[in-house]
Amino acid sequence: MSNFIYLRDVVTLALDQEKCVGCGMCLMVCPHEVLSMNNGCAGIENRDQCMECGACSRNCPTEAVTVKAGVGCAAAVINSALGRDGSSCCCVIETDDSSAVGGSGSPGCC
Repeated sequence: MSNFIYLRDVVTLALDQEKCVGCGMCLMVCPHEVLSMNNGCAGIENRDQCMECGACSRNCPTEAVTVKAGVGCAAAVINSALGRDGSSCCCVIETDDSSAVGGSGSPGCC
C-alpha cells in the first residue's frame, strides 16, 4: 500500500478545535482523508497528505478549518491540466518499505 506524501511539515492546513461543531462536512469533502472525527470533533489525521485544495475550509460552516488553497501540489495538478508547465510538482509516493518515488515527470506524481 502506498500513500501520497507532499513536502513534509509545510502544509498550511489548520484546525481550530474550539470552533468545530462536529458536523463532519470537512471529512466528506476531503479527497485524501486528511481529517478524522475524534470525540465529536474533527481532527487532522494525515496532515502531510493534504494537497491544499481548500474543499474542507470552503465547506466548514464555522470556519474551524483553514488552508491556503491553490498552493502546493494542487497548483501543479491544476497547471498541468491547463497545459502549463507542471514542473512545480512536489509530491512523492511513500511505500510500505520506506522507499519513495515521485517528483516532476516521474510516474505516479500527482
